[in-house]
Order: sequence, then C-alpha cells, then structure tokens
Amino acid sequence: MPTNLKPARIEFVVDGALLRSQLTATARAYGAESDDARKRVRQLLHGALFRGRMIAKERLEAGENGLAVARLLAQVADQVISALYDFTTVHVFRSRNPTQGERFALVAVGGYGRGQLAPSSDIDLLFLRSYKQTAWAESVTEYMLYMLWDMGLKVGYASRTIDECVRLAKEDHTIQTALLEARLVTGDEDLFVQMEARFRKDVAAKTHAAFVAAKLKERDERHSRAGASRYMVEPNIKEGKGGLRDLHTLFWLARHRYGFARPREYVDAGVFTAEEMGTFRRAEEFLWTVRCHLHYLTGRPEERISFDLQPEMAVRLGYGKRGEQQGVERFMKRYFLVAKQVGQLTRTLCAKLEADQAKTAPKGITRRSDPARRTVGLDPAGFRTEGYRLNIERPETLDDPINLLRLFQIADQRDLDVHPVALGEAARRLKRITPQVRKDPRAIEAFLSIAASDRHPGAALRLMNEAGVLGRFLPEFGRIVAQMQFNMYHHFTVDEHTLRAVDFIADIEKGRFKEDHPLATEIFPKIINRRALYLAMLLHDTGKGIGDQEVEGEISARGACERLGLPPEEVDLVGWLVRRHLAMSDFAQKRDVGDPRTIAQFSELVGTTEKLRLLLVLTVADIRAVGPGVWNGWKGQLLRDLYYLTEAALLGGRTDEAGVKEHLAEMARGAKERFLADLGEAAAPALDGWIDGLDDAYWLAFDAEALAWHGRELMAARSRGEPVYVSARPRPEHGVTELIVYAPDRPGLFASLCAAVSATGADITDARAHTTRDGAAFDVFSIQTVDFKPFGLQDQTGLQALIARVRRAALEDARGGESHKASRRSAAFSIEPWVRADNEITPHATVIEVSGRDRPGVLADLAAVFADARISIISAHIDAQGERLSDAFYVQESDGGQVRDAARLEKLRGDLEAALRAGEPGAPSDAARRTLAVAPASTGR
Repeated sequence: MPTNLKPARIEFVVDGALLRSQLTATARAYGAESDDARKRVRQLLHGALFRGRMIAKERLEAGENGLAVARLLAQVADQVISALYDFTTVHVFRSRNPTQGERFALVAVGGYGRGQLAPSSDIDLLFLRSYKQTAWAESVTEYMLYMLWDMGLKVGYASRTIDECVRLAKEDHTIQTALLEARLVTGDEDLFVQMEARFRKDVAAKTHAAFVAAKLKERDERHSRAGASRYMVEPNIKEGKGGLRDLHTLFWLARHRYGFARPREYVDAGVFTAEEMGTFRRAEEFLWTVRCHLHYLTGRPEERISFDLQPEMAVRLGYGKRGEQQGVERFMKRYFLVAKQVGQLTRTLCAKLEADQAKTAPKGITRRSDPARRTVGLDPAGFRTEGYRLNIERPETLDDPINLLRLFQIADQRDLDVHPVALGEAARRLKRITPQVRKDPRAIEAFLSIAASDRHPGAALRLMNEAGVLGRFLPEFGRIVAQMQFNMYHHFTVDEHTLRAVDFIADIEKGRFKEDHPLATEIFPKIINRRALYLAMLLHDTGKGIGDQEVEGEISARGACERLGLPPEEVDLVGWLVRRHLAMSDFAQKRDVGDPRTIAQFSELVGTTEKLRLLLVLTVADIRAVGPGVWNGWKGQLLRDLYYLTEAALLGGRTDEAGVKEHLAEMARGAKERFLADLGEAAAPALDGWIDGLDDAYWLAFDAEALAWHGRELMAARSRGEPVYVSARPRPEHGVTELIVYAPDRPGLFASLCAAVSATGADITDARAHTTRDGAAFDVFSIQTVDFKPFGLQDQTGLQALIARVRRAALEDARGGESHKASRRSAAFSIEPWVRADNEITPHATVIEVSGRDRPGVLADLAAVFADARISIISAHIDAQGERLSDAFYVQESDGGQVRDAARLEKLRGDLEAALRAGEPGAPSDAARRTLAVAPASTGR
C-alpha cells in the first residue's frame, strides 16, 4: 500500500472571527436587510466556503488522508453556517429580549453530525426550538436556508422541538439514527444538552434491541440493492457491503448501546480491542480517502468506483504497476482487503452486542430450553457450540495450528457457523501455519475433508477465507485473495468467483439446479473423481496475473496437490482440469459442433467420458460464478450439444475424423427423420429443395422443437408464395430470441441482416447462414437485449419492428450508417484488436477468429468487411466477455472452399482490424473515413 497518506490533522482554515467582522461591516455599510447586503453576505460566505474547500482539495492531492479532509470540510461548513447564524440573529432578525419560545439551536445531524463531510455531500441540519414555531424562529430558519441554497449547498433540514424529536425518534429509526449523531453547531447550548439527555433517557435506553434489529435489517436490504457481495469489482464505496455505511452502522450500534463518544472508551470497555480499533481507524481513513478523491474527480456525489474511474483513482492514490499486476488492480485489491476487514469488525461487534443482550435476558426456563442460547462442550476438547455457532473454550485452543483447520472441519461436519470470537482469534494466529504445518497429515486430512465435503464445502471454505486461514494453508489460493481482474466480464474478485463456483458445484451435486442444468445434474452421480473436481475448481484460477493463466494454473495446481500428498493420477487429473478448464466453453461457443473435425479434436482432447463429465460440470459452474446475466440457456444448449456428440464418439470407440463424420451423418439422418415425422406427410413436398439442401451441421445445430418450428414457418411462407419470410420468437428457456430469415440469396445479404438487427438495439449472440439448392438463403440468428434477456420478450411492438426492418434488409442492401463508439466504461480498457485465420480447424472452410472491443453494431461492421471481400459467412459464433468480443467466423470463397490466397487473407486481416478499431475512443467517424477511401462494391454474402 502507498505510504503517502499523512496522519490526520484538524485545524481551522476559515477565520471565523474575521468572517463575522466582515459580515458586521456589511450590515453597517448597506443595512442588514437590503438587497446589496444580502448579495455581499452571500459573496463573503461563498468565498470562505470555496477557499476552505480548495484547501481541503489541495491537501487531499498532497497526500492528506480522506478522513482528515472530511473533518476539515465539516469544520469549514461549521464556520460558514455559524457566521451566517450570527449575522441572521444579530443583524437581520435580532431579538433583544429573547423569550422562552425564541431559544434556538442549530444542530448538525447525519454524517455532518459526525463531523465528517464529503466534498459533494448534503449538509443535514436540525433547527431545534424550545417551543412551538414562532414568527421569529420561522424567519431565521427561512433566511438561513435560502442563503445556503443560493450558495449552491444541498441542505437537508428539519425544524422541531425537543418533544417532537423524541416522539419522532421513537416512531422512526432513521430519525433516531440522525439524532444519535447530533452535534451542536451554534446557538443555545443548554437546549441541545437537554435534547441529548432526553434522547438518551427516553429513546436510546429503551429501544436498543429494536434499533439493532432495524439497523441490521436495513443493512441487509442495502447490501441486496448494492450487490450482496463485498467483492463486486465495481463497488459502491458508501452503500456497498464492506463500505463506509457499514462502518457507520458499527458506530450507530455501538453508540446506541454504550453511548461512548471517544474511540478509547470502546477499548476500555472491552467492546473492541486496541488492534480492532486500529483496524477500524485505518479502514475509515482509506475509505474516506477513496470517497473524497471520487467526489473531486467526478465533481458530483459519485459513490460507485466504476471501471472508467478506477485507473485515475489508482494514480491519485499512488498505486503503480508491479510485475504483472497493474496499478489499478493493486488499488482495488487494497479496497477489497479493507472491505473484508470491515466485515470482520461487523461480526465482532454483533457478537458482543448479542452477548450483552444475553446477559440481560431472563434466566428462567425459556432461556435454558432455547437451543440458540445453549452452550455445549465438544470433543475434541477446546471447542464448544453456542447456539448454532462453533466457538473455542479459550483463545489458547488455537495455539495448536492443527486446530486452526479443525475449527472449520468441525463447523462443516456439524453444519455450524463459526463464532466471530473464534474467527478473530484464528486470524491473529495465521503465522502459526508454517510450511511444516502445510505438510502435516492431520492438517491435510482436515483440509481435504472440508474441500470435498459432501455437505456444502463452499460455506466452510468461505469462512476460512474470511479468517485468512485458507490462503495461509493453501498459498496458491492466498495469492488470488482480493485479486481483481480489470475487465468488464468478471463481476467479482478472483477468490470470490472461485468460492461461488465451488458453491455451484455443490448445488448441482445436490440437484438444486435440475431445471437449469438437467445434464450436469444427471451425470454427476456417475463422476468417479469427485474430490479432484472440487480441488480443480478451488485451484482453477490460481494462474491468473502471473502469465498464461492455464499454463501457470496447472503448475500451481500440481504443486498444491503434490504437497497435499494426493496420488499421482489424481494430481494429473486436477492439473489437466485446471489446464483445460476453458476448453469446453471455447469449443462450444467458438466452433461449429456439427463439424466432424470439431468433435474429433475435442474427443481427442478429453480422451475419456470421466474427463468429459468433469469438464462439463466444471465449465457450467465456472460460467455461472462469473456474475449475474452471464449464463443463459443458449450457452447451456451449446454445451449439451458438444457433450452429447463427444460422448457418442467416445462410447462408439471412433474418435478419428472419419469415424466421427460417419456417426454425425447418422445422427443428422435421424434428426431429419424425426423432423419429417413431426411435421407430417405434407412436409417433404412442401419443403422440397430446402430439406435436402441443408448440410448435416444444420440438423445437428438445433433441437427437435426448433427444427419443427423452422419447418412450419417455411411451409406457411411457401404456401403463400412469399419470396422473403422473416419470423422471430422469444425462447426464455434459452435466454435468447430466435430469428429466422428466408430470402433469395445475394451478395452482402448477411451483412445487411446484421446491420438491421443491430439498428434495432438487439445483440446477436449466434448466427448461422445456410444456402439451399434452389438459391435461397436460410439464416438463423439468436438475439438478446443489452441486459442479456430475449429480445422482445416484454415488448412485442419492438419485436415486430425488428421483423419489419430485417424484412426490408433482406430485399435491399441496408448497410451503412455511423459506427457505434465504445461506452465510457468500456473505453477505460486498453484493448488491442487481433485477427487470426486458420485452415486446419475444418477442411471445408476457413475459420477467422477476431478479438477486440465489443460495441453495438460491431458484428454488422465485420460482416460488411467479409461481404466487400466477396467472402461468404457460413456461421458466426459470438462470444462477448465484458468489454472484449471474441468471435469466430466459418467462411468460404464465394464459389465455395477455403480462402487460401495469402495476400487475400492479409488484406482481410487488415480490414477486419480496421473495423474493430472503428469504435475505439478517438477513432475517426465513418464520414471521415469515407473521405479518405472509397469502399469497394458490395459482393459476397
């Protein structure tokens, strides 16, 4: 962590006495109530406020920590508001002989009440009265508020008496929280002291249990809104899990229960240890530093550290590149480690509050019979259960490093949570896990029983990770703890993603995803090497950030498994799974699974049905754990197709290309026969030329239901004599909308269709182009909305508009228009496009792989390049991972066959790379490019 964060220091940067004298002089010169006086007062106050804020900004940029800056900003506001109050009550609405009803105090509440103010945050004020509203109090309140608003401040306010404050605080926990942080800014000090005393006596002392419950419920709901994990890669620093609001919640709970105002008092009372208070302070300083920089950087109350802001934030906080790790990744790792510490502090305080509550609870028969309060000793000695949590008899229990693992082993075996006290003591003893302990058979046995537990290993592993024990015992995993990948694809840190993937495997094993993943659920009981699967999942991403992810991951996984003493064949299997954990998704999403060579190559890669089963479950869990919206039924269908075709080849004993080709041809014939049976005797004559004109890949690429739909739609179109037919239907079970186009083939048709789809705002996730014997094109697209939903599922009007637009595109060249630029978030990433051509993947086509920045309309731009080069697209396999696309096109020359000419391939590569760069930040517009060169005539599909 950078060391340029200076110690907090508090001093006044606004001279309150000078400001008051200037305001007094203004009243004398212009008359306090004149427009000129009001204008001059506003200028003086705003100038003081502006100077104070600029000093705070300069100090932050010079290395001052954000907590000190937040306190400084609150002090600046105090001085300005106090001076305004004095001017208002002395010169504008002076009360020479104040009555009881004119006693008045100006109170800061909320974050401002804590004496902490972010650069763009609201100022929350309570105008405290001793009596019902009077004309004088109303005038003072109104004058001050309008003056503050005219200065550009965002002010939240309330005007209440003490009785009103107490009554409303009893009714509303939000008001109660605000008053908990109340602080006198200026005015009648005795009135404020009375309010504080009433609040403590009539509210805080009587509603503690309800307040704690309300705040914890509010926290859970807030976490749910902001994302239920503290390890989301675009965290909300204020509202997110592990953020500032969680620290504020700790403050509220502790202050409500104990009433302490100074940190030392919490240590003296045993609420927190000195070490924990130090952790609290450092976390608060870091989070406030990030928040203040975020507000100054954006010029608004931005609380989300989005991708486009993270690089600049890393620079501002002094994080540079180190080895393979970018500065932005180091900065975000520090953030996630702090968020983790906030979680540990939350658990500690909640356990303390729970224990205090238990001490004051009735000691009768109800308590003795309540299992949630029962304490039971355990064998082995040194452990005990407290309700539904596992604790230790004494801290010394964990002096034995083996017990650091047994703690979580017992919790897993008995289905218990681990008590925060035990977690904290475990975290303090991590150094006891030495290299010798990692090889101790007792420690290994405990760890392996957790990692491959038949209960729910993810739960115990997550607790081990929270305490730091997992990364200490398994250093390969420790290296990826809180590690962030700076991309838009992964939603969580590497360790959180990994543990979520372990959770998904356990859920699949227990049948909880039977509807979503019927194949994975069906084959799981057939898996022989179950432990290898869980260990491979735990270790699959340990190669990230140190080179080639798959190669380094295999090295890392093998080292870990050898140290754990696994049999050589299991070490080999885990290593193979880690090395190949991306292979199945790559083959399914970027290759034509109806191509015999694809199946032959994949069959050769996996070798056995056991590895095929393991790889399927591993792949499904890995994709699902990336984040919400990444998995859909279409990806599931692609994986199932690849699995079934590969399994058939492996079980048939013919994994060579000729054998696979023969087997696939037989499967295609079977699919065609089922298709004709489904549609009836009229299908064959009605679809003459279409059925026999489609190759085997078509019949293998779609399930029976989709094939039958295609046939029915085309039979209806042909019966009406329609030369062009377009139809679409959402398939929610696949997460896509299926779009079919039947039209006379012509050069540039596929590019026109892609442009039309893109123009409606839909994303193409898969595309297959077929040409029948009678010269008709039959293309099938899978499309989604930008948020990964079937396009038109909730908007039939939009779906009909898409169909109409695609129909027009089928009749005339619809290409053209401006290329879409990358989004602001996507523009934060440096992406170098590349194009690769391969004639070895399949004998009948050239496979062109492209990778670059994803953006709306990019597929249409790429398809236009192929059309202009007179190259036909047979199928397009689309795979966007966050900001990066990774597409594969099966293409042929316009008269069939592979593209073999080297110069032609080189020009194609250059044109495709230019199309990928068209959406780059700073790239010239389409209009500008057209002034430099005239595109060739559109030929080729």
